[in-house]
Amino acid sequence: MNRLSNFQCLSSTLNINGLSRLDGRIYIQDSWSNIPPNVSNAIPRKLHLQKDHPIAITRNIIESQFPSPTYKYYRDFPAVVSVEKNFDSLGFPLNHPGRSRTDTYYVNQIQVLRTHTSAHQLDTFRLNQSPGFLISADVYRRDTIDRSHYPVFHQLEGARVWDRNGIPGGDVEKAVLDDLESLPKHNMLVLDLDPLIHPTKNPLQSEHHSEGEATAILMHLKRTLELLVHQVFSKSRNAAIASGNISADVDEPLKLRWLEDSFPFTSPSHQLEVFWRGAWLELLGCGVIKQSLLINAGVPNQLGWAFGVGLERIAMMLFNIPDIRLFWSDEPRFLSQFSESKPLMQYKPYSAYPPCPRDVSFWIPKSSPSASGAFHEHEMMEIVRSMGGDLVESVELIDSYQDKETKRKSFTYRISYRSFDRTLTNPEINNLQSDIEKRLVDQLGVELRGPR
Repeated sequence: MNRLSNFQCLSSTLNINGLSRLDGRIYIQDSWSNIPPNVSNAIPRKLHLQKDHPIAITRNIIESQFPSPTYKYYRDFPAVVSVEKNFDSLGFPLNHPGRSRTDTYYVNQIQVLRTHTSAHQLDTFRLNQSPGFLISADVYRRDTIDRSHYPVFHQLEGARVWDRNGIPGGDVEKAVLDDLESLPKHNMLVLDLDPLIHPTKNPLQSEHHSEGEATAILMHLKRTLELLVHQVFSKSRNAAIASGNISADVDEPLKLRWLEDSFPFTSPSHQLEVFWRGAWLELLGCGVIKQSLLINAGVPNQLGWAFGVGLERIAMMLFNIPDIRLFWSDEPRFLSQFSESKPLMQYKPYSAYPPCPRDVSFWIPKSSPSASGAFHEHEMMEIVRSMGGDLVESVELIDSYQDKETKRKSFTYRISYRSFDRTLTNPEINNLQSDIEKRLVDQLGVELRGPR
């Protein structure tokens, strides 16, 4: 079937609004399409592959803890994936909020910009090229606006499996425990009070795994990830010392904490937190791979673990980078501070320009002309981000109000603008704020109001 025939076939099933070019490829647009230019323009950047970029350096550090040939590295999967691969193959329920257009960027009703590297799990397991693998990629989500959230970020996904057919007697439990013994030990303080397996909150896949197999796999997984965190934070501590950033937390013993969790594609599942600068911070999620995923990949005799980690979160701690927007900067004063061939150094701020806050207050309509049919904060954030770009530092809800008589709801948001490179002027921000307010009225149907 030629390309014209393919297009005609899709035209009969989709409400086609046009075509879009994403990362050099042509895709059909329809009523589901919701990717703004600021996001589509970021697709070719691939910061995790950019030499000497802090995201790429962080990826290299993590990969070094998972050596070849046991682990194979995948770094260049395309960003556009099918809804089936991103959600269905991983067991996401049809009513899962992640499927919503307020949370996910849809190319069209059957394709999305991947929301996680797990979208490539099925294909990678099907390739079956090594016992383990790491997938690193840019991922996309509609989210809040602050110093730690950005519509494009980077994840690294890892997995390790054992094949019953390749183990003497099919004794997976013994094989995993033998591999565990070969891993280094550490002396970190690890709080691990939740059971590895819980019959209701964190159940064993009893139709596929014995309790001994799942326990061994989780022990191997936890030791592997604890060693990874030890490596990352040792480098962070050394970078802080080398940069002269001596503080109380530099000499503080590293503390980790394991907690029960839940993910659609692992069970039992756990999350790992680290005590960082006086608070517990979530680092990653992990667990025993759902056997249905391996069965669907054509490797039913394999079983093992998987984990996923956000590279920006690790890099921000590793290099002491205070704002996620900096990763997207082309400013030489930022990029020149990092090198793969030199010892790690923490980021040194090169500017301290003041913020420029503006407030916007509006009444929420009973129904909205937006895609969701009702006001959703992510859609408001998307308008602000698409118009203000990286001048927008944060958007914060500072007041909410409901009229006692009419029951109408009103919200007030504070938009903070700040540039890393220059002082913003009041006229330019006033004009930008005015344009944003007009767009909010046109696209979301809100009614602007003055101070109460």
